[in-house]
Amino acid sequence: MEQKKSFELTSFHLHIIAMAAMLLDHLWITVVPGNGWMTDIGRIAFPIFAFMTVEGFFNTKNLKKYVKRLFAFALISEVPFNLVAGGSVFYPVHQNVLWTFLIGIMLMQMNEKVKNKSVAVRLATGAGTAALGFILGLVTFTDYNHAGVLTVLVFYFFRGKSWKHFAAQFVCLWYINTEILSGFYYPVYIFGMNFEVLRQSFAVFALLPVWLYKGKQGFYNKTVKAVYYWFYPAHLFVLWCIKEIIY
Repeated sequence: MEQKKSFELTSFHLHIIAMAAMLLDHLWITVVPGNGWMTDIGRIAFPIFAFMTVEGFFNTKNLKKYVKRLFAFALISEVPFNLVAGGSVFYPVHQNVLWTFLIGIMLMQMNEKVKNKSVAVRLATGAGTAALGFILGLVTFTDYNHAGVLTVLVFYFFRGKSWKHFAAQFVCLWYINTEILSGFYYPVYIFGMNFEVLRQSFAVFALLPVWLYKGKQGFYNKTVKAVYYWFYPAHLFVLWCIKEIIY
């Protein structure tokens, strides 16, 4: 008797989860303001995309083409992003998230060049690229700034499936989202004590699907690949148009 295959979380599923969460977050920003639960869920989108950027870096058959494609869509996405984030075609104080990922890829490449060097060289390079990413994220005004670049590096430096990798990812993401990004919080009253739950801390829940991912690509073809890339600029532009019509 043929055994039924158990469900397995693939790259396809992670993309769908991240895109859905991102859509909810951007709906909250544009056409349905006031629904905080949307952006709460939306917090998981960026860490998943950051993780998938690292996976793409290691699994792509042609890194140069991967970077060129990401660069092209960073350019394409800039105007829709500017319209949503700043209300104008030109908005120099905030760049779309694909630039954040491109910086992360550049820093990963720098680390890969010394992977066969001594431990001291690798550690120095890792620390140096983390510091460089921190600075570049700030001065270039990319989405999520330095915290975004550091998130990419977290998944790069602690890439693996052991409990040590999971613990490091959790601690780093918790620190990045609660100490570096911080922001709005929900007051919570439990057992006579007052607590503050940061909205940005919900980003840590992105680790659940990331940890369940077993490295398989899943459903994939040219159409799916196109959707992965075009979804970001397209949904931003559509939401901006809807917002302009409604408001």
